[in-house]
Amino acid sequence: METVSRRRFLKQSALITSGSLLVPQFLQALQKEGATNAQDQILIVLQLSGGNDGLNTMVPYRNDRYYQMRPTLSIRQENVLKVSDEMGFHPAFSQLRDLYDEGLLTVINNVGYPNPDRSHFRSMDIWQTASNANEYLSTGWIGRYLDAACPGDNSAIEAIEIDDMLGLALRSERIKGMAIKDPKKLFEATQRPFFKKVAEGTSDEPMLAYLYKTMAETASNAAYVYDRSSVMRSSATYPNTDFGKRLKTIAELIQSGIQTNVYYASLSGFDTHVSQPDQQARLLTTYAEAVRSLVNDLKASGNFNRTLIMTFSEFGRRVEENASGGTDHGTANNLFVMGGKLKSPGFLNKKPDLQKLDEGDLIFDVDFRQVYATLLRKWLNTDDKKILGQEFSLLNLV
Repeated sequence: METVSRRRFLKQSALITSGSLLVPQFLQALQKEGATNAQDQILIVLQLSGGNDGLNTMVPYRNDRYYQMRPTLSIRQENVLKVSDEMGFHPAFSQLRDLYDEGLLTVINNVGYPNPDRSHFRSMDIWQTASNANEYLSTGWIGRYLDAACPGDNSAIEAIEIDDMLGLALRSERIKGMAIKDPKKLFEATQRPFFKKVAEGTSDEPMLAYLYKTMAETASNAAYVYDRSSVMRSSATYPNTDFGKRLKTIAELIQSGIQTNVYYASLSGFDTHVSQPDQQARLLTTYAEAVRSLVNDLKASGNFNRTLIMTFSEFGRRVEENASGGTDHGTANNLFVMGGKLKSPGFLNKKPDLQKLDEGDLIFDVDFRQVYATLLRKWLNTDDKKILGQEFSLLNLV
């Protein structure tokens, strides 16, 4: 190890310390055990980053106030994909409308939290850590789920984020999630001479010792994940988009038998202050087509009924359009849950009230942590109060 300078090592391993290659030790146990429990429930969390405009996603097409406050941005009644006497989908959501008609989609309106923050970064931190608005946490709600549900390093429970970096939602005190966008590329990275040499290193310095240990685990576990995923290639057709590829990776990992309970993926670009119509339509199409492909794939492999897909955005947009053909940061928003075992398909709660606003914003009536609590307790079968730090009333979702 003496031939590798400390400066060069720290420079080349900076990506690792940021969280991009953090791999849990318990994957090593899977190398030995191999099999997965087919009864394990799977949660897929999809994040629409930037603040998706919920009012133009689920359109209150019979509300005169909606058209008055959005004279140019509103979705015309004749274009709305109507699913009730008052609400309908954005025309780009035809694929999700099909899921709705099949009873596989629940829409939750007016989701938010007390004292909302309109900063992207702060609001996203609140959603990812499940904190109060005035509370700052260093661990994510999924990371704390791992800590609570994994009694030891070798527990066969895992969370994977389909990205190059491990986000705040999966950060924990003890059990680390895994960030991986492409199993093959991660494996190839660990086969480079420098990486392999450093992975064999030892040191009495705590920081270096931790990095050596992390890289050694990464090399071992990257090989395992790649080996398992490479033998299970999905034959389903996905859209040729980055988001479509991410969801295809999730499907292939599920089908590979890797025992993962939570997957996390993001689609960015929803900060539509300017020229919103085309941008949002394109993004919603990207999202809907990829999710429809994922659902079809999971159905074909027999994994759909043990899977829930939750989609959220850090906040909605203001009710009134701005002067730039867009909408500014708002508060409450809609949230989607998809699966084959929904107790309340359709609309879970009342539609947005456009007559009763808070300084031009929608007023929330469902705390997003109620959704988390419901999924943690009723789907992942764990102690939601311990993970969230307080008790929230549960929803009739699953």
